[in-house]
Amino acid sequence: MLPPGSPALILAAPGPANAPGGAVATELARLVEIEQTGQPALVGHLEGAERHLGAVLAGLRAERPDEPAAVVVPLTTGPDPEVEAAVRKIVAGAPAVAAEPLGPHPLIAEALHERLAEAGLARADRVRMMTMVTAASGVVVVTPGDQEAVRQAEVTSVLLAARLAAPVFTASLNDEGAIAAAAAQLRASGATRLALAPHLIGPETTAERLAAAAAAAGGQHAAPIGAHPALAEVAALRYVEALATALAD
Repeated sequence: MLPPGSPALILAAPGPANAPGGAVATELARLVEIEQTGQPALVGHLEGAERHLGAVLAGLRAERPDEPAAVVVPLTTGPDPEVEAAVRKIVAGAPAVAAEPLGPHPLIAEALHERLAEAGLARADRVRMMTMVTAASGVVVVTPGDQEAVRQAEVTSVLLAARLAAPVFTASLNDEGAIAAAAAQLRASGATRLALAPHLIGPETTAERLAAAAAAAGGQHAAPIGAHPALAEVAALRYVEALATALAD
């Protein structure tokens, strides 16, 4: 829990405020405040005039001369060069510092597991050994971003595989060929029922794009991570890390 007067925590949301899925950032900010920091968390969007990150930052002033006015946490599950460049450009003109993206982090693997379980594609845990005929025997984790984002997401995939006790492969959401190849590898390893786990928060893509990716894998897909308490916790951790680094410099 943060003391009063601490630098603001701002979630930098890709896309405009009125885009489908834009409310996810607002709900995550609410979870950060209620469950993590005890202080209001703000949302700044990287596109559009409504609640733009630049305007949000312009309305803040540092409470103490030795501290930034805000820490901006990118709402991405892994490296995204476009998002990071946009955040850096805006933060450069403000009394603020940018944090690292949310992932990779073990809590994201936990959130992916929960979304798969909610969709009936995985057991909720290994203790409840009930039979689930819909449970997947192999999972393709799909992530937005470039090949570096895929490499970073592979860390989460390894953690997810350990939780599921099932093979997990990683592919770019933007490459249906790579998704199909990952699915083929899973089937070659003995997996008979596949599931797609979206390694994203929600605003990064559309329902149609996820459906197409699931079709390329030949399986069903879970929901995006969305406003999950695990992401709120990681956002608070990234805030603390970035603030500690800024104060140490």
